[in-house]
Amino acid sequence: MNEKKEIVRFANVYFSYRDYPVLEDITLSIFEDDMLAVIGPNGGGKTTLLRLTLGLIKPTGGTVSLFGKNPAKTRQFAGYLPQQKAINFNFPISVYEVVLMGRYKGIGSRFRKEDEEAAIEALDTVGMADFKDRHISNLSGGQLQRILIARSLVSKPKILLLDEPLAGVDSEAQLSFYGLILKLNRKMAIIFVTHDISVISEYFEKVVCLNRKLFYHGPKEGSIGKLEDTYGCPVEVIAHGIPHRVLKKH
Repeated sequence: MNEKKEIVRFANVYFSYRDYPVLEDITLSIFEDDMLAVIGPNGGGKTTLLRLTLGLIKPTGGTVSLFGKNPAKTRQFAGYLPQQKAINFNFPISVYEVVLMGRYKGIGSRFRKEDEEAAIEALDTVGMADFKDRHISNLSGGQLQRILIARSLVSKPKILLLDEPLAGVDSEAQLSFYGLILKLNRKMAIIFVTHDISVISEYFEKVVCLNRKLFYHGPKEGSIGKLEDTYGCPVEVIAHGIPHRVLKKH
């Protein structure tokens, strides 16, 4: 049997904002077909983990590699969907233009026919080709997230990083979105930051439990016993058809 290819490696990684420690001694590996959920409380370092993976920030200690190299040199092989709060919904731009921007090479560059074809293909992949001329302000939360996924796909990534992509998305759209992510996982690794711990058993194979330190990284079956350590309080998972989560009072 062929060994799975490692595409992300953290080796004893530390990160601080000024003198405030955000991540401490993180060591983990992510492989080519991983479907990985990253869970933990607010301020626990989840977004920082993604930004380090992409080389958008540098560790203050230890090393990070993406496809065996400095992430700043290989991030073109990664797709990234940041939190929605980083997006200006009033900017005068269409769905197609949003997706095409995923092929932008910098000031002075021009889009080629292959860029335009890649944008249409990405829209088709996420089931949004019929919306290509619509203004982004006229999309539902679920539709917008599919468009942003399409923008991440036009560069033909080998790994997709999603930072709380379902915040503000209704339950029906969430189920459809998870179906899309499972489909994409057949072609690429997925790192999915979420607060919804109840979806782990249904959609993910591996879990990272993170709260400044790494409390667990491995198969989902072993994560449940680490949740209370990660959150620092009792945790109760409830699911009644529609996934959701409850954290008992501290």
